[in-house]
Amino acid sequence: MLYEKGEEKVDPYDIMVFEFTNMISRLRNELDKCGVKDEGLIVPLKHGAESQTTSNVLLADPDLLSYSRTPKEIMRIMYGTGDEHRPGGFFPKGANGRIAREYLNNNKLRGL
Repeated sequence: MLYEKGEEKVDPYDIMVFEFTNMISRLRNELDKCGVKDEGLIVPLKHGAESQTTSNVLLADPDLLSYSRTPKEIMRIMYGTGDEHRPGGFFPKGANGRIAREYLNNNKLRGL
């Protein structure tokens, strides 16, 4: 569906769907602080699968294996703060799972 609507403008932003996917991917890469593990739906040919396409579903290495994210990287993105110890974003009061609670409540993990 995103590909079908890729060139449509999103109201009220006047930005195409393809551009939004690129912006979201850039933000996730910035927040996780671990390099490029995410790309939008359209990429330069040299970054496409086997350098054969500009369409993109999942970022992968040269062997077409997708990149993984650690729990720490995921928390940075979900909180939207770039800090796995500082709640915000989707979880303004912090997530309540075991891993999230460990980052929020453990001084060693907090770097204190």
